[in-house]
Amino acid sequence: QVQVVESGGGLVQVGGSLRLSCAAPGNMFRIAAMDWYRQAPGKQRELVAGITSTGSTNYADSVKGRFTISRDNSKNTGYLQINSLKPEDTAVYYCNVKTAVRDVWGQGTQVTVSS
Repeated sequence: QVQVVESGGGLVQVGGSLRLSCAAPGNMFRIAAMDWYRQAPGKQRELVAGITSTGSTNYADSVKGRFTISRDNSKNTGYLQINSLKPEDTAVYYCNVKTAVRDVWGQGTQVTVSS
């Protein structure tokens, strides 16, 4: 069974930074697109950033300028750098890795921003 594993979440103060990681099997990751979603309590899951297999990126308007998505195919790992954290960034962050034939979600990693 293909697994995607997120890490890097935690408790951070307003204005702080975190780097989330998303690890996937190499034979899948190198050809896959990767998206980061988040889900806050009582809210729907929302897409915050995505990166294609060739490195093209896109961001939700709410995170542009603060979030940076990247990938390192040599490590089969993607990243979400989150800067200038705000209380409204508090959520469970999920990584989704997908190819033409597979669509795999991780378990999520909690990010909590304290004011």
